[in-house]
Amino acid sequence: MADAALPRPAPIEAGGTLKGSSRVQPASLPAVELLERAARAVELPHAPNTIVIADYGASAGHNSLLPIRTAISVIRSRAESGRAICVFHADVAENNYAALYEALDSDPQSYLHDDPATFASSSGRSVYQQVVPTNIVTLGWSSWAVHWLSRVPATIHDHVHIACSSDAEAKAAFARQAADDWISFLSARSRELVPGGRLVVLTMGADDSEPGYQPLLDALRDELAAMIGEGVVTRDEVTRMAIPSVGRTEAQLTAPFAPTNRFAGLLVEDMEMFDAEDQYWTRFERDGDAAVFAKNWTAFARASVFPTLIAFLDEDAERRQRFVERLETGLRDRLTADPKRVRIPLAKVLLDKRSWPR
Repeated sequence: MADAALPRPAPIEAGGTLKGSSRVQPASLPAVELLERAARAVELPHAPNTIVIADYGASAGHNSLLPIRTAISVIRSRAESGRAICVFHADVAENNYAALYEALDSDPQSYLHDDPATFASSSGRSVYQQVVPTNIVTLGWSSWAVHWLSRVPATIHDHVHIACSSDAEAKAAFARQAADDWISFLSARSRELVPGGRLVVLTMGADDSEPGYQPLLDALRDELAAMIGEGVVTRDEVTRMAIPSVGRTEAQLTAPFAPTNRFAGLLVEDMEMFDAEDQYWTRFERDGDAAVFAKNWTAFARASVFPTLIAFLDEDAERRQRFVERLETGLRDRLTADPKRVRIPLAKVLLDKRSWPR
């Protein structure tokens, strides 16, 4: 299929990845601790220059509020009283910025509460390009963003996700796109960070064991196959449905920095690959309620994945709504009937911008 026929990733459904919950994902907490460490170590600009924090891949904001608030608290303890702090939230132009500003205004965890010297703004650009001016960012944060590719590079003929596919050609295309996007992300951040600035990234990880999210993704594939049989969607439409996300191995994340641990003025100060807890499974082991387990994972899929899948359908609003409702019901039923722990492999990375020649 020609690249022109392959859509870009769709924006996450209104409400963000945690639709139904306005709190930072528990898996993000180790990276929040890393951000706090970065905020304590980062070089602050001299007064009266503004301290700039950038949030790369903001979505509806709910995964940013606690981390940014934590970072601001640390910086306030180090900076002169009343120093201005500006927070830039960057995401694609199609992002739901109304939901973002509503969260900043009303969420109890918003960093704007009781802090008149902190200001919020946004930039409607992809994180794979420069989103703010050069040399202004003191501290950067990106969570649950760079695993989304800038585009779908190929059709996956045997699954909806490349990690669960046996299609060697598609896997190679996705690997190339993931490598190119990671380099684009790092290059743009290097231009934006001030010398001495730091960036914390939380993203999907990968290794040689079970792919991340496999029970959920397999159930999604099986339900789409059933929907073909019912005539809800065509086989051609399902064949073109590809979730444009990737998990990266430690080797893939560090490849641009080899062999000197330097790339575009950045170095890797810290990196950890880890598996986050599937809290829905932990709850299921405790109470045995498969329906609640299935409801939670289905809500996650609806918010984060369904918008991309419906992009392959025609623009008939009623048909798209029927598709979403049917897929939601079927996926929930499958997960209820066969609940399995979902593996969530992640990587957290702390990058430091140094002032050596590039």
